[in-house]
Amino acid sequence: MFRLLRSIKRDLDAALARDPAARSRLEVLLAYPGFHARQSHRVAHWLHRQGLPLVPRLISHLGRGLTGIEIHPGARIGEGLFIDHGMGVVIGETAEIGDDVTLYQGVTLGGTSLKRRKRHPTLEDGVVVGAGAIIIGDVRIGAHARVGAGSVVVSHVPPYATVVGVPAHVVAYQDPGDDTRLRLPDPEWDRMEAIEKRIAALDTELAGLRAAIGLVGARPEEERL
Repeated sequence: MFRLLRSIKRDLDAALARDPAARSRLEVLLAYPGFHARQSHRVAHWLHRQGLPLVPRLISHLGRGLTGIEIHPGARIGEGLFIDHGMGVVIGETAEIGDDVTLYQGVTLGGTSLKRRKRHPTLEDGVVVGAGAIIIGDVRIGAHARVGAGSVVVSHVPPYATVVGVPAHVVAYQDPGDDTRLRLPDPEWDRMEAIEKRIAALDTELAGLRAAIGLVGARPEEERL
């Protein structure tokens, strides 16, 4: 019982640590659907492991109706899971989630095979999955990897990598000692910044050329000459 209470407290603390909007454990306890879904899954998963038919799925179904989060009773979940907002999150039967994982709304940990085998993703410790991301099949997301919002992951992701896109591809590797590693890169913004820097460099180069040929301060009609 003490171990269970300690595990539940860790879920509360995870929400406080990773959600700036959280004000107290009582608020998380009463008003966070991700926390509620995790606790109902504890009951359903325990009954599932005992081999009890139907009841675990009914508990999962009830939890889905109350929270908008669907977690199959067979899914294995570690300590400190934080599901932010949570609406539309789906976690399949053979999914495995490590410790201190963060999932945002609309995340799907889905399967592709119709066979009764491992067919859902494995998320190692510290993984962050952005809103609307879909991870499909028996793929492994390495420890502390980041999956960008709206990405579709169909292959393994190395530890400390950041992946974005459809299909997802690695865009960055973060230094494990870098405390800014939670920030996801924005490739489009990076390209815009690169273009702006290039334009600034061309402006400087053009100004130098104009000065070299004596056009600085000249009137427009003189420049045309």
